[in-house]
Amino acid sequence: MAKQRSYAAILGDLQRFHKRMESSVAELPHLEAPHKQLGERLTRAQELLKQQSTLAAAKQEASQEVRTLLFESDRQANAMRAMVKSHFGIRAEKLAEFGLQPFRGRTRKAKASTPTPDAPEEQEKPAPPPVTPATT
Repeated sequence: MAKQRSYAAILGDLQRFHKRMESSVAELPHLEAPHKQLGERLTRAQELLKQQSTLAAAKQEASQEVRTLLFESDRQANAMRAMVKSHFGIRAEKLAEFGLQPFRGRTRKAKASTPTPDAPEEQEKPAPPPVTPATT
């Protein structure tokens, strides 16, 4: 498998090649135009890499700020929810307007049709066999 190289490594290799070609352009006049074009492309690539790193840093800063703002906003909203419940009461249907669930009590299970005794009755144990006197 071919090993992937970073943009910086590729750019470095291309810049070294471009510099080496500068001294030989006189010997290779037919490569003068492509050499100039390669130089322009390398300059543009350098500019774009700098811009990309600047934008990446700005993106990280923006992400950090968004994370902080959302965390603080969530905490503030939770406090405000508690204040709304305190103001209207936990059972007020008005809480539904704020997206809060009013307390409506606990639902109970339906009773079974056959009553179950609170304490289990003792079952009758069979009587022990009668003790007979041993004969000697």
